[in-house]
Order: sequence, then C-alpha cells, then structure tokens
Amino acid sequence: MTSAFSKAAQERIPGIIARYAEKRGALLPLLWLAQEEQGYVSEEAMKEIAGWLDLTPPQVYETVTFYTMYNRRPIGKYHIQVCRSLMCALVGTDNLLGWIHAKLGIKTGQTTPDGLFTLSQVECLGSCGTGPMMQINDDYYERLTQDKTNRVLDDVKREGKCPLATGPFMFPEPAQK
Repeated sequence: MTSAFSKAAQERIPGIIARYAEKRGALLPLLWLAQEEQGYVSEEAMKEIAGWLDLTPPQVYETVTFYTMYNRRPIGKYHIQVCRSLMCALVGTDNLLGWIHAKLGIKTGQTTPDGLFTLSQVECLGSCGTGPMMQINDDYYERLTQDKTNRVLDDVKREGKCPLATGPFMFPEPAQK
C-alpha cells in the first residue's frame, strides 16, 4: 500500500505521536505534516492519520473542515488569506477583496489559471488594529490600500516576496525610524 506521506515524513510520525499522552492529541500536527507534504490535506492522508490515531475518517475530516488553516484541495503557490473578522470588515475587507479580484481575476476559493495565487477568507489573523490586511503564505500585509495591494501582488508574482511585509501587528507599535 502506498502512503500519502514521504519516507522522511513517515519517519517523523512516531515522534510526533509520542509527544502526546493520548494519540488523538497528535491530530493537528499530523494534519499540518500532511499539508506540508502535499500543499493540502488529501482524503488519503486523512484516512491514514485516522488509522494511526485510532480515529474514524469522519473524525479527522470534521477537524480539517473546522480549521481554516487546513486546505482540502490543492492551492496556488501563493496563498492569499484575507481576514474576514468584524474589525477588518469594518475597515475595508470588501474593498480589499475587490482590489484582488480586479488585479488577479479571482474570487474567494479560486486559483489563478497559472496556479500562482489562491484566494481565501479566514477568521481573525490577529491584526485587528491594522486592517484591512492579508496574509500571503507566511507574510502579513497590513493597512492595505489599492496601490499597496497591487504592489504586493506584483512583487510577489515577480520576486516571490514583497518588502512591504509587516506584522503580525505589535502593540505598542515600534518607533518609526
């Protein structure tokens, strides 16, 4: 039987499980490992994890569907996550989503035809004082305007990163130099 996990990942699994008093405590780290391997958590990986942890596949699936940090299908190279919390909504989440749609031609849940960008809305990213904001892969971009959003997307497409990456927001804010 083939595994959804690489040999290197399979070697890490017993150590991950051993860190927890109860096997099921390893569920989130194992789901994260699956996502690191494939870019998303496949049905095969969920079934495999269920077997290791003595859970049913539906128990694993309900966890994957509860947390927005887990992807259930392949995503683009750059995952744009827009905060949909009330605080960000009040300061322009809808505008931000509109700017991204205008620039990339995608809406929430879609991936650009070239496979570079996927757009998602997620729960609070902990940057309430600096919205509207988005996270692209591991980088935060805060206090976004249409011009800043366009620059971020252009830079990320061209360079894979953008120097406008910020936070997460820190309070009090560091002194400006």
